[in-house]
Amino acid sequence: MSVQTRQLYRSANGDRWCLAQETVTRHVFIKHEANPSSGGQLTNIEIGEFLRIGGNSPEHQALLRLIGTLVEDSPDA
Repeated sequence: MSVQTRQLYRSANGDRWCLAQETVTRHVFIKHEANPSSGGQLTNIEIGEFLRIGGNSPEHQALLRLIGTLVEDSPDA
């Protein structure tokens, strides 16, 4: 299945967090890619779980900013 991604945040150590969507089902989730020295493991995280466990980290703030742009650009805003 094909997945489209948009990078949310890349940490100084090379970890990447992307907003991802499966193109057929349109399922949206967070894709985390650990840096190569940590093994480069890919992890898919449900958005609700990502926000619940994240606190105030830079990657969570990036997702919240992106969500905020959807509201700011809305004609009902």
